[in-house]
Amino acid sequence: MNKPVVGLLPLYLELYDQVVPENRPAAEAFAGMIRDELEKLNIEVIASPVCCVKQQFSKAVKAFEKKRVDAIVTLHLAYSPSLESVEVLAATKLPLIVLDTTPDFDFGFNTGADRIMYNHGIHGVQDLCNMLRRKDKHFMLEAGHWQQSDVLTRVAADIKACIAAAAMKTARVGIIGRPFPGMGDFAIPFADLKKNIGMEVIQATAAKFKAIQPASAEIAEELKLYCKLFKIGKASEECLARTAATSLTVRKWIAKEKLAAFTFNFLDIDRKCGLDTVPFLEASMAMSRGIGYAGEGDVLTAAFVASLAKVFPETTFSEMFCPDWKGNKVFLSHMGELNVDVINGKPELLEKEFPFFKADSPALVQGCMKSGPAALVNLAPGPRDSFTMIVCFGDVRTPRKNKIAGISGWFEPDIPLKDMLAEYSRHGGTHHLALVYNPDYKILSRYAEIMDWNCVII
Repeated sequence: MNKPVVGLLPLYLELYDQVVPENRPAAEAFAGMIRDELEKLNIEVIASPVCCVKQQFSKAVKAFEKKRVDAIVTLHLAYSPSLESVEVLAATKLPLIVLDTTPDFDFGFNTGADRIMYNHGIHGVQDLCNMLRRKDKHFMLEAGHWQQSDVLTRVAADIKACIAAAAMKTARVGIIGRPFPGMGDFAIPFADLKKNIGMEVIQATAAKFKAIQPASAEIAEELKLYCKLFKIGKASEECLARTAATSLTVRKWIAKEKLAAFTFNFLDIDRKCGLDTVPFLEASMAMSRGIGYAGEGDVLTAAFVASLAKVFPETTFSEMFCPDWKGNKVFLSHMGELNVDVINGKPELLEKEFPFFKADSPALVQGCMKSGPAALVNLAPGPRDSFTMIVCFGDVRTPRKNKIAGISGWFEPDIPLKDMLAEYSRHGGTHHLALVYNPDYKILSRYAEIMDWNCVII
């Protein structure tokens, strides 16, 4: 993922500059230390000058908006009257994170009165948060000592959640064909997705694909890339060539339309739609580049996968296929799509025929998902335009010998499988989901909070 960018907004009281101006340097130095500590967490920090009055806050927030920071982090260097800042903070569309910390860790019985001036910002936090709530402005708050707690790590997680939420709200999702007829769990009118989430759906056409067909030299280069990335199994030259042509066409379409994600219905793929075969391979390669994907025309899950990939690069679309009651695992698979970065070892590329395809057979990657800590993460539509993020933590287990050809993986939840499957469906989990390696509960739960979704950990 790209380095997160935040706007650091230090708050202060103008009265102190008039009465005790000698205190300002120490306050500014503390803001500088917080900036430096955030940068150590691989966050780019754009720090505004210390702000005291409305005009200063307005100028600072406008600068953050112009630079399109991922979030604003406030830092009370002392008490700051909320009416100086709350209007502009409540009005901005940028996410807001309130950092509640002070320079000193110890303020006990032996502390001198001279330290009060530097450590009393918490009641400025209380003033501001009360007003933000009254103005119905969502904010996140993290409290703790900047050195003796994980508060800055929590702020970093909040920033990543803001990035994922922004990606979901602004996603442009391409669809090839129609959503699979009869699949109801992800069937939501595109206009409703635009209204309730903000995502936009872009329909592919044969004319669009025809206009961006790759040249023979491009296909040759793509085939060279396959030889570097994959073990080439049993696949004809004709199959590999049409797969490369299809992959390049879809890749160009993604770039031309500025898509964050895409999906297709394999039943609608034929030469009439402008593609030589089903773009399974491009789906697998696109997910490794951070492009979201879901099968069967599921634009919602495709956008969701894209948003998660902004923060968790090793994210892939998948489905729960078969329960292993004995081993307390569930078998994960799909027809021909898997993020190539989560395959154990070097993926194999081979030709595969499917009896229900109208198009010629594609070349696709085969392999087993690598072992590691992971989570199944689902976005489930609910009643009255609501959504629930369902998260199940566990581990992916890789067998020594995999007897199942194709795409395979086994997920072992942290709780008994029977309980996991029961709770997943009780909360309306859909049959399409994301598998996320090295998940972070804090980021996922904050992401749901920002989106105003329910969040269920099972």
